[in-house]
Amino acid sequence: MADPTKRVPLSVLDLVPVSHGMTDQEAFASSLDLARDADRLGFHRLWMAEHHGSDAFLSSATSLLLGRAAEHTSRIRLGSGGVMLPNHAPLMVAEYYGTLASIYGDRIDLGLGRAPGTDPMTAAALRRGTGELDTFARDVLDLVHYLGPREARPEKPGQVRALPGEGTEVPIWMLGSSTGGAQVAAALGLPFSFASHFSGPGMDTALRVYRERFTPDAPTAQVDRPTVMAGANVIVADTMEEAERLHTTSALMTVRLRTGQIAPLDPPVDNLADVLPPQLLDVAPDPHGFARFVGTPETVVAELEEFVAVHGLDEVITVTYTHDPAARRRSFELLADAWGLPVAAEPVSSRA
Repeated sequence: MADPTKRVPLSVLDLVPVSHGMTDQEAFASSLDLARDADRLGFHRLWMAEHHGSDAFLSSATSLLLGRAAEHTSRIRLGSGGVMLPNHAPLMVAEYYGTLASIYGDRIDLGLGRAPGTDPMTAAALRRGTGELDTFARDVLDLVHYLGPREARPEKPGQVRALPGEGTEVPIWMLGSSTGGAQVAAALGLPFSFASHFSGPGMDTALRVYRERFTPDAPTAQVDRPTVMAGANVIVADTMEEAERLHTTSALMTVRLRTGQIAPLDPPVDNLADVLPPQLLDVAPDPHGFARFVGTPETVVAELEEFVAVHGLDEVITVTYTHDPAARRRSFELLADAWGLPVAAEPVSSRA
């Protein structure tokens, strides 16, 4: 097993999941508890992913949730994972995240995606753009301009400015689950986060395209070399049996998503065959499938290390779904300890 001091950073992705029997207020409270834990446990980032019209996830207003998390944390980076840019005017995104950066300093990230983050009907109600690569790339360029240094922009009468936002230089990440996002990230010299927590096929191709076409001297470049983060579904428990049972909640969630029956997270079950018809068992992901790591701390750490080595990753962002929020928090606690993260001896102080 690798030296803990040489392991890549681990981060946390939160979609504010809702479990059966849970109120919205309880889901938001659980999300805030997770943010506090992630800060104390030494995770590098906490990102929130924009979703709309979902009975399973409440992370539609990411900037509001990130502001609340920032008030209760002090050292973890916070950001979008991501803002679905076709749903928003770049100026408004710059103002929101520029405001966060102005209040909380250099702890804010801006991850950008071009999917709608919802069903087609809700997408039609939200979208102001098509999400096509050319349009998306122009929107990203606008964002970089709005958030860039003041001295880099000539004074022009009547020019559009992001205030607050201008001069904050919020770090921008490109998100993707295909070669589309990889191409934009490479052309603009931006770090790239691949959504391997839900889209394993195509990862090798996307990362190859990104690395081969990366342009370090692009005017928009924010890193000097290809920089890759990848998503991973993770469930850690004291025993393999417990981890696999907890994972059935995630498996049932995947079945619901793929069959259009989205609902709050189901309680874990002893055997998926007891609750799913035979034709849906193949839809449920295998616990040991691609970018899905389920087991004891030692097992998960070993598999994550291999995942990092095979794909040459610079960071891993982990997402955990359990019906009981306490089990999710316990999973991250076990992972942090096994990975060797810099856990704080006492709760991290915050503005709260």
